Amino acid sequence: MSDAFHYYEPRNGHGLPHDPFNSIVGPRPIGWISSCSTDGALNLAPYSFFNAFNYTPPIVGFASVGYKDTVRNIEQTGEFVWNLVTRDLAEAMNRSSAQVPAEVNEFELAGLTPVASRLVKPPRVAESRVSFECRCTQIVQLQGSDGEKVPTWLVLGEVVAVHIAHAVLKDGVYNTALAGHILRGGGPADYFTVGPEQLFKLGRPT
Repeated sequence: MSDAFHYYEPRNGHGLPHDPFNSIVGPRPIGWISSCSTDGALNLAPYSFFNAFNYTPPIVGFASVGYKDTVRNIEQTGEFVWNLVTRDLAEAMNRSSAQVPAEVNEFELAGLTPVASRLVKPPRVAESRVSFECRCTQIVQLQGSDGEKVPTWLVLGEVVAVHIAHAVLKDGVYNTALAGHILRGGGPADYFTVGPEQLFKLGRPT
């Protein structure tokens, strides 16, 4: 039976051409996070470790491998915005992932338009069909099972305002397939789209 499975212990390496972890835990929504420094410098960066963690209040979070400008900005200001990445924005999102100095404005780098938020200082991406204005609730440096800190920071925030384009509401219901979400897969460059062909319905037992 053991021959039917590839087995490895992560601390000893995976022994494959590319780490499979990101491919297995996926595809994942993309945390396209806009933030600003205390002096107003704008930052926009995508994070592949992102998800929602609570309904009431709504809480989202992302993990930054390395203490990057986004984490520093949020730690200093307590605010950020999540912006939905759709297929038409994939290339712009990718451009915003470039490793550039803190003074570089990724909105300009990616050819995107910052638009004022209602309740927080960081701007939204005008071209994005959905944005969540968030106030930071926790920043946690992760640690391994041995208790040692690792250089990754989990940032959690309460969603205090939501912007949804009317074009992706069908009879008042948000239509994920219509919006054209893209999701991060594994490998060095894998992404997935969401469309109506992937939809199936499964009611919960009563």
